[in-house]
Amino acid sequence: MPQKPPPPKVRRCPICKSEAVAAYKPFCSKRCADIDLGKWFTDAYVVAGNDDDEDAASGEKPPSDSDEQGS
Repeated sequence: MPQKPPPPKVRRCPICKSEAVAAYKPFCSKRCADIDLGKWFTDAYVVAGNDDDEDAASGEKPPSDSDEQGS
């Protein structure tokens, strides 16, 4: 007798922990989606990086040893 596949895992809203709704996935509602977006806008969430990433984003080149020697 073949085994039944396990039931699909219930996804939870990362904001309120209610069951997620397909229309707003991974959230349960537009309200929770807007709360999450607001957190990104207010820098409540931060993506980790290093200082080299900031230099590359601004277009600046970090000083090299040859620049300091005055060649």
